Amino acid sequence: MKKDLGVLQAVYPMPVLMIATYDEDGKVDVMNAAWGNICASDKIALFISEPHKTTKNIRKLKAFTVSIADQSHMDVADFFGIASGNDMEDKFERTGYTAVKSDKVNAPVIDEFPLVMECELAEIVETEHLHAVVGKIVNVAADEAVLDENGKVDPARLNALAFDNFQSGYYVLGGKAGQAWNAGKGIM
Repeated sequence: MKKDLGVLQAVYPMPVLMIATYDEDGKVDVMNAAWGNICASDKIALFISEPHKTTKNIRKLKAFTVSIADQSHMDVADFFGIASGNDMEDKFERTGYTAVKSDKVNAPVIDEFPLVMECELAEIVETEHLHAVVGKIVNVAADEAVLDENGKVDPARLNALAFDNFQSGYYVLGGKAGQAWNAGKGIM
């Protein structure tokens, strides 16, 4: 029997996304966002609110990168979520991480994170119940260490962090459970 829990953000796992932008002076800003996901074959939607420095930067420069945080960099990924670029001038510098300018969009690529999507701003959707930054993915780049022998991203090598809304934890997902678009064929 199920027990009523009330209203919760009951989606698990949530991605741990590192959104990186430049401000108008070319200074790097990075924020941690769990509320985002792919919304089309070449689009990502980030559900981040207007007051974030990152949102302001995206509005001005029309570009950003989204990296997948991994277990090896969990401490800095978490820091990017608890420190605000609106309040901390040296937020990125405190980490000692390295940013290089994307050659595809006007946004930084954070070297330490293993996978990055380079995005141009497609639109910002604002309604009574939604504020979404939608980016057009113009390129995805990955460290060779997370690629398999066929040049595809291997989730086991990626060690991507997942966020848990229930208890505010970070997790690394386990091994492959099955093959998509195949596991249910027996029921057809």
